[in-house]
Amino acid sequence: MKGLYYGLGKIRFWEYILFAVFLLFFYGPMFHMLTLSFAGKYEYPDVIPRTFGFKWWDYIMTKGQMVESIGMSLILAVAVTLCSLIICLPAAYAIARFQFKGKSLVRLSFLLTNAFPKMGIYTAMAVIFYKLKLIGTFPGVVLVHIINTMMFMVWIPSGSFRTVHAQQEESARDAGASPLRVFFQITMPMAWPGIVVASLYTFLGSMEEAQGTLLIGLPNIHTMPSELYGIIMSFPETAGAVFSVILLIPSIVLLIVFRKYLSAETLSDGLKM
Repeated sequence: MKGLYYGLGKIRFWEYILFAVFLLFFYGPMFHMLTLSFAGKYEYPDVIPRTFGFKWWDYIMTKGQMVESIGMSLILAVAVTLCSLIICLPAAYAIARFQFKGKSLVRLSFLLTNAFPKMGIYTAMAVIFYKLKLIGTFPGVVLVHIINTMMFMVWIPSGSFRTVHAQQEESARDAGASPLRVFFQITMPMAWPGIVVASLYTFLGSMEEAQGTLLIGLPNIHTMPSELYGIIMSFPETAGAVFSVILLIPSIVLLIVFRKYLSAETLSDGLKM
């Protein structure tokens, strides 16, 4: 018995060690970023700042273009999410419900935008957008962001639509409901968890997108990620940490509010081929 207790204790010891290492690597960078955002005097080789304060918070919040970029990021993320819902939900429903030749290839095509380096796609889009006079415009940036989020907005809702039995829709149709009424009152409520998860991925993906925004949006469209590039290159890392914390806040709030929808089952259903 003593040998058994000794063995269990040894296993638990290594479990604690691995858990501590995980916490260090996962939360360490975020804790360091949060510490830097409130740093006053911080110079090499200091491990932690010598003084703390709100110097760089005041600096960021008094710069008009940086404050405007916060609002622009939120507006852009909302617009991208709504446009993606309008464009992608019909495609997701069609893939879930109808059988046609090349169906698997169509589903795979939505993955291609995330399967290759995005800068090549952005460069090709920039050439076309220049001819269409979409460079430096809000609609041009929205289109770039939608390209990045189409995989999530098609795959995850498609998996959720497949979990809704066709007999339920047929029963509603037999009772006299129109196709649109069946979709909005029967199908969508039952597929709602997957739609919410896809919308969250779309919103957060838009909030963090930087390369496409820089290439297509500048000089007129400035978002938090694109401004963050300039801050990191032109100012101390403490200023970049402040902007990173601000960029992180909407993500944390949304994940907390909609945490009940973020289940492994919802994601696995949506990402099945």
